[in-house]
This record gives sequence, structure tokens and C-alpha cells, in this order.
Amino acid sequence: MPGFPISPMLRPFLGLAALAVAALGAARPATAEDTVPAVVRIATEGAYAPYNFTKPDGSLDGYEIELAREVCKRVKLTCEFVVQDWDGVVPGLQAKKFDAIMSGMTITEARLKVVDFTRPYSSDFSGLAVDRNGPLAKLPLADQKLSLTADATQAQKAIDTLKPLLKGMTVGVQVSTIHAAFLDKYLKGTVEIREYKTTEQHDLDLAAGRIDAIFANDAVLRTTAEKPEFKGGIVLAGPRFRNGVLGQGVAMGLRKGEAALKARLDEGIGSVIADGTLKAISTKWFKADMTPQG
Repeated sequence: MPGFPISPMLRPFLGLAALAVAALGAARPATAEDTVPAVVRIATEGAYAPYNFTKPDGSLDGYEIELAREVCKRVKLTCEFVVQDWDGVVPGLQAKKFDAIMSGMTITEARLKVVDFTRPYSSDFSGLAVDRNGPLAKLPLADQKLSLTADATQAQKAIDTLKPLLKGMTVGVQVSTIHAAFLDKYLKGTVEIREYKTTEQHDLDLAAGRIDAIFANDAVLRTTAEKPEFKGGIVLAGPRFRNGVLGQGVAMGLRKGEAALKARLDEGIGSVIADGTLKAISTKWFKADMTPQG
């Protein structure tokens, strides 16, 4: 190559300099892409049974709590839980108050713009729950389970069938959720949508007759219906829906660019799916296999 001639006496020093530069490159600070925290802090609402809930003694329990402990153990991560109100989980994640969200959070196109997700660890339908003795208890199409994408035409027909029956009714839903998005897209103008900070709040209002129905995840609704204070009073009604605005399954939310942490958690979730542990844990908490399909 053309350039200035190098003295033979300088060549050894140039070699040492090259080694020093290489060493500096190798010692560059690790980034979030290739490291995981010494302690992985996982945020959960603690008020979304059976996914997660707070026991009378203040400790956390539920499907996600047991699953997270198993996943962290398998991939040798030290994990701890942080209780965080639902409406603050994404801001808290971005502010680095914790490292992951595990709180019944569904993968949606809108959320993918601001957070990354692990592979899903749960999949279920959603729909209405009503007073067992009220006018909506016999809603039609109760046997239908429809995808808003794969069964788009049938799903829209089912929604259109419900609209005149729900006209003027008040439907409760948790704020900033896929369920609120569903009501806003398909039933806005037909029903009065009343938003709540937690699902527990809208459950109580339904039981007290202050609203006519609630729209939520089926597993959560079934758990509510079986609680002593609600048993015999609340029933699932009408068709059940999934996909589309209702997302692509429940997963752990992570900050953008946390590649190493995502890889470890994906490995752990894959492990519990592969050996049937996920099926066993979900059957324990939901009385159903919530293993994602496909």
C-alpha cells in the first residue's frame, strides 16, 4: 500500500500498540443487549387473579408468580417481584424501576411499538360476564369461540347480533387494556363503556347492579364467578373472541434492546412448554391448558 515507510525499529512498538487497541476493544462496557441484571425485577399488578394476586398476608401468588419462579430457576436468574398498578407498568419499565412486566399483558401491535415481548406463555378467549338472573344471561351464540382475524366475517356477524341486545347497557372494563380497545372498536356508541382501574372494581359493580356486564379475559371471569362472594351471581354470556385487537397471547414485556434478557427468558419459557410444566401450572390455576398454540 502507498504511504510513509516504517522504520524497522518502530515495528515492535506498532505491534504492541495494536495489541493495546485490541484489548481496549475487548474491554468495552457491556450493553443491555449482551448483559442481564444481577437481580431481575419483575412487575406485576397483584390484583388480576388467577394470573397474579395478593394474599391476605401480603405475599404474591398465582399462575404468573409460580411460572416466573420456575422460569427464573431454570435459566439461573435471580428474580424478585415488584407490585405495580396496571396503568403504570409501561412507564415504570421505561423508567427502569423494574426490568420486566409479567401481569397478564397481551402482545399487541400498539404495545410492540414501545416494548419488546418474550415468547407467549398463555392464550385465552375474552367476552362478557353478566348477572345470572339479569336480562343478558341468555345472550345467543354462547357456544361460539371466534378469532377476530381467522374468523373475521363470523366474528363481525356475532358482534352485530349482540349490538341490539346490548343497546343502552353499561359495560365495565379495565382501563388501558385490550378489552377496553375491543369495546371502543366494536361497541362504542352501542353501550356505555365504564372504565375501572382494576378488574376487582368492575366485578363489585356488576355484583351490586351498578353496571350490566363486564368484558374481560375468560380465565379471569371464571375465577371471579367461582369466588364465594360472587358464586351463583355472575355467568359468562355470549360468544368468546380472541386475536385481532385482543392480541397474540400473554407474554413478558421488556424494554427495547434487552436482547440477552429476552433470550434467557425465552429459553426458560420454551423449557416449561416443552416438558409439559406450563400445562401443569396452567391447569392448576385455570383448570384448563393455557399453552399457546401455533
